[in-house]
Amino acid sequence: MHIGLQIPSFKVSGGSAAIRPGLKDVVTTAEASGFYSVWVMDHFYQIDNLFGEKYTDPMMEAYTTLGYFAGLTEKVRLGVMVTGVIYRVPSVLLKMVNTLDIVSGGRAYFGVGAAWYQGEAEGFGINYPSTSERFEWLEDTLQLAHQLWEGDETSFAGKQFSAPRMTNNPRPVSSPHPRILIGGSGPTKTLRMTAQYADACNLFEPNGLDKMQQALDTLKEHCEKLGRNYDDIEKTSLGTAHLTAGEDTVDSILERLKTLSKMGITHAIFNLPNVYDLTPLETFAKEIIPAAAAL
Repeated sequence: MHIGLQIPSFKVSGGSAAIRPGLKDVVTTAEASGFYSVWVMDHFYQIDNLFGEKYTDPMMEAYTTLGYFAGLTEKVRLGVMVTGVIYRVPSVLLKMVNTLDIVSGGRAYFGVGAAWYQGEAEGFGINYPSTSERFEWLEDTLQLAHQLWEGDETSFAGKQFSAPRMTNNPRPVSSPHPRILIGGSGPTKTLRMTAQYADACNLFEPNGLDKMQQALDTLKEHCEKLGRNYDDIEKTSLGTAHLTAGEDTVDSILERLKTLSKMGITHAIFNLPNVYDLTPLETFAKEIIPAAAAL
């Protein structure tokens, strides 16, 4: 099993000037510790009550941040968990994903979802369509990604977005393309699109193991209907580890990983709320990542 790190906060002591060195310490330590992937959220507001934070707390733009991470690292995979599809024009978004893949040497995931934070979108002047329209945006983007990555130039006409003349130059380094990860467990649309278009899924551990298993079962059903090999889709999870806060222990996390592994999860990603003190990363390096590799 692979272990990933999500950095959920940019609130560091010392204000804006301290964010850059703080992130450098975290990301380089994560790579040296054996983490397989590093992720950031795609938000412009912080999430209220996330580890005690407020919506006005610091939040960095995701793809610019990952570009910085690409220059700091050589091995760790990089991704957004997950891109809100309505926040950027799909053609420009795919150019950004290509760019991240190139500057990272082929280490980009394209994490994407239908977006959910209505207050954030409206607060930043971004149109927040109905649920059905947002899923049409998502499917347009997924179709466009596959169509664009198959050649050097394409035109596209979808339900919500059209582009008459897109170029795929420079091409991404990943072969055949950056891994597409869809976040969410909606049984009708999200998991069907995962089966049809994605290389990986992401399920939210706090939703509970029963719901995660239901989502995996539904994904398998969609794969069977579409003629897709279920085993070709990477199964990832997102949870939180409160190591230094005393809520979790190494043993409790390892038990969680064993359970996830039995379900078929091969890549477990963790928020570490107090990641800037580096201690949780060191604990993962010494006691959790080596044990997880054997699962």
